[in-house]
Amino acid sequence: MRIDLHSHSSSSDGTETPAELMASAGRAGLDVIGITDHDTTSGWDAAEQALPTGMALMRGTEFSTEIAQPNGRPASIHLLGYLFDPSNPTIVQEHIRLRQERMDRGLRIVEKMVRDGIDISAEQVLEIASGAPVGRPHIGRALKQAGLVESVHEAFATYLRGDGPYYVHKADTDLETAIAMIAAAGGVSVIAHPRSREAAAVLGREKLRSLAAQGLDGIEVFHPDHDEAARTELAALAEELDLIPTGSSDFHGTNKTLRLGQDLTPEKSLQRIVSASSGVVPLLQK
Repeated sequence: MRIDLHSHSSSSDGTETPAELMASAGRAGLDVIGITDHDTTSGWDAAEQALPTGMALMRGTEFSTEIAQPNGRPASIHLLGYLFDPSNPTIVQEHIRLRQERMDRGLRIVEKMVRDGIDISAEQVLEIASGAPVGRPHIGRALKQAGLVESVHEAFATYLRGDGPYYVHKADTDLETAIAMIAAAGGVSVIAHPRSREAAAVLGREKLRSLAAQGLDGIEVFHPDHDEAARTELAALAEELDLIPTGSSDFHGTNKTLRLGQDLTPEKSLQRIVSASSGVVPLLQK
């Protein structure tokens, strides 16, 4: 089976609508596709309605979380939550808060750029976001439209880099709190790309052991950001700590040069996720 459990639609910072994402997954020959937009379940219904015959849909969200670094600055950690109850009041309220944080942070970044004479506007970025909370990829697309960069990737490497003059922090959910929140809603938690960006510096073996003891269910082993050494290390850690190893493309449409099915989840891992969930939100099969 070809199983890709991490992708984004225009409900957050992808460029394809949920329906377009399902069609793309079908063309990519996937048997199971996960829709995991940032801090929202708003694309679930449209994805379900557009799910091609013979394909299964893993409904989830990529939660914005953070943990403290030794220097005191929070490290951003992305946490995938699968098959949780979307009506859980705690998750509903936290998603509302996180989306507002994302919107406020995005507009503050734009404000700083405009103040420095960069030729973009809040109205332009809001139009690109098309109702989704403004994220940095939307700002990257505005910078590309203005001819200031050639790609969203270049925008992240220059104007939008984490140590750059336009960086604005947003208050994300505490990682351990998010793991407990997903479990309480009947879902399964998997840390996304734990060897990329800030996550690599703070998610060592002992930290992952501690998180597993607190209810973390899995780690994303196979991801485009992970080289072979990282994949080997994470696969060994998943086995040692009894964590579910997953894989994905982290597809964002044209915002990133990633292909659906670029990395995949083992079928046994899919079965473990389904078994570990409460069944409130099942794996959806057409």
